[in-house]
Order: sequence, then structure tokens, then C-alpha cells
Amino acid sequence: MAILKVIEVMANSPTSWDDAAQNAVKHASKSVKHIRSVYVQDQSAIVDGDSIKEYRVNVKITFEVK
Repeated sequence: MAILKVIEVMANSPTSWDDAAQNAVKHASKSVKHIRSVYVQDQSAIVDGDSIKEYRVNVKITFEVK
């Protein structure tokens, strides 16, 4: 039986929501090992004029506690 833990992480990107989610995993993996999954809970964006300037995600990252 594995013990799993979930943390919530917010991340951003000037490129896309996919890139913002990747940034969340990349940043979390610096201090959390054995990441199993990421769940995108919420997406938002900052708009300036008529274009998106920043993509934001709120994700839940699940990892195994060893």
C-alpha cells in the first residue's frame, strides 16, 4: 500500500496554460520527489488590451511518501 499526499500549487506562464502547469510540476519537483500526477483545478489569465499577457493555473500535485 502506498501513502500519497496532495499539495496545491499556483503557477504562471507568458506562453500557455500547458506551460504554466509544466512550470508548477517543475518547481514542485525541486522539493517534492515521487510525483505521480497533476490535476489542473483552475485556469485564469491576465489580459492587457485585447491579448492575454499571462496564463495562470492552480493545480493539485499528488506524490508518494516513502
